[in-house]
Amino acid sequence: MLTTFALLGYAETGERLVAGVVPLNSAKTHVLLIQSTRRAGWVLPKGGWESDESCTEAAQREAWEEAGIVCKVDYDLGTILETRAPKQMSKEAPKALYQFYEVTVTSEETEWPEKHKRNRQWANFAEASEALKARPELLEALKRSTIAR
Repeated sequence: MLTTFALLGYAETGERLVAGVVPLNSAKTHVLLIQSTRRAGWVLPKGGWESDESCTEAAQREAWEEAGIVCKVDYDLGTILETRAPKQMSKEAPKALYQFYEVTVTSEETEWPEKHKRNRQWANFAEASEALKARPELLEALKRSTIAR
């Protein structure tokens, strides 16, 4: 059961709660990556969730806002604790506890909320692994998915 603390977007141990998706095509051969807005490179759609939505709803909302996709949740990939070094933490970017879901993209829209600041690209497992290597928690989510290797 979630506590009030968790409902405010933080775990009892202080980590920011983040919902994310590993968006796969229906054949499970490619994953959709999006450009990070904070640093160079590619990431998976993810973000905090509000107290009035479930974790899966938050993950699907983030997928829509950041990647412009409508998706169906297939699998719960579990939680992954962020592994950034303490010097990389800040009040604006505290350590995070990620909850990832494997999703199948059912629609890829041409207009979406963050289109003006993000590009997206499909990648196979090898390409995505290379693109996500600087973000161990995102790479771990990809490895937990059923994407063809």
